[in-house]
Amino acid sequence: MYSVRVEADFAAAHFLTHYEGKCERLHGHNYRVRAWARGPSLGEGGMLLDFGALKGALRAVLAALDHSLLNDLPEFQGDPSAERIAELVFRRLKELIPEAPLSAVEVFETPESMARYEP
Repeated sequence: MYSVRVEADFAAAHFLTHYEGKCERLHGHNYRVRAWARGPSLGEGGMLLDFGALKGALRAVLAALDHSLLNDLPEFQGDPSAERIAELVFRRLKELIPEAPLSAVEVFETPESMARYEP
């Protein structure tokens, strides 16, 4: 089995409406996002997936989130948690490159705190 990973960053603000504690107040993060692809065989050129294609798609998805208030996106219904951000990024990546063997997306709110979405 082969795996490849690319990563990119974006900055955004959010607050959690169904949470009691400091995260219910407006705050921001410099998010790091990792997109993973996985598959059993290599294509032409000996690659599972072109890094450039995956990284370009990831950057395009994150550009739409960068410097925004994530709560304004209807997909989050008021709670843009790292888990929900990971799922949204995964789904948007699949729309951009449906042929990619995308396997997971990880979203880091801090270097120590990460959520992962795998369908």
